Amino acid sequence: MARTHPVEDPADPRLVEVAGLTDAAARARTEAEHGCFVVEGLLALEAAARSPHPLRAVLVARPKLERVLPVVDDLDIDIFVAEPGLLEAVTGFDMHRGVVASAGRLPLPEPAAVLAGARRVAVVEGVNDHENLGALFRNAAAFGIDAVLLDPSTADPLYRRSVRVSLGHVLRVPWTRLAPLPGGLAPVRDAGLTTVALTPRGLVDVRDLPDERIAWLLGAEGPGLTGATLAAADLRVRIPMAGGVDSLNVATAAAVAFALTAP
Repeated sequence: MARTHPVEDPADPRLVEVAGLTDAAARARTEAEHGCFVVEGLLALEAAARSPHPLRAVLVARPKLERVLPVVDDLDIDIFVAEPGLLEAVTGFDMHRGVVASAGRLPLPEPAAVLAGARRVAVVEGVNDHENLGALFRNAAAFGIDAVLLDPSTADPLYRRSVRVSLGHVLRVPWTRLAPLPGGLAPVRDAGLTTVALTPRGLVDVRDLPDERIAWLLGAEGPGLTGATLAAADLRVRIPMAGGVDSLNVATAAAVAFALTAP
């Protein structure tokens, strides 16, 4: 059963895993040292409670406690209850969502494990915007993508903003890291997937894509996929757009492609 504890000191050492959320460098050190990540908001907390990631501590504003308790009451976890102003002092910003929690990281699976039996996956190269990455995971969940594979230069999907924007779906969609692309595509090819680069310069209309097992190759907004990764793709596919529009946000483009090729 969850245990509630009142807290009045923003420097309480029991809150270290949810403290100082606005300092990215300090957060990276804390999360590396403690093997944790931060979940913000009730929806993300609900997703975390149903995920394999162990919830470790919850900090909640007193007015939000009644909404939080049903989510975590059957878990072996400490809930720290504070006045709203203390949450801001701990986290470094106005916590209008009223709840923040820490959860434990898990070892990443081997690519072959998340690719086993997959029919549609996303392979992401160089996406460093946490909100775009979170939205991409949300879209992957919405349109039945079986797994997301990230190259080493892509941001951490368990960063607080990514988890929040994904509405917690980053904790549900299987994901792992690949070796740098294009060499990192080897396990994708071994799994029998067709690698399809999504690019405005694609020769194939996404609506004409054959019904195949697909690994969507997605690059960062702006630079897109690297030349080497584009050259390694089996197909280059474009989304038809009105004249004068160069490209879409990567998460939006992925959503269109996922939706148009959903089974």
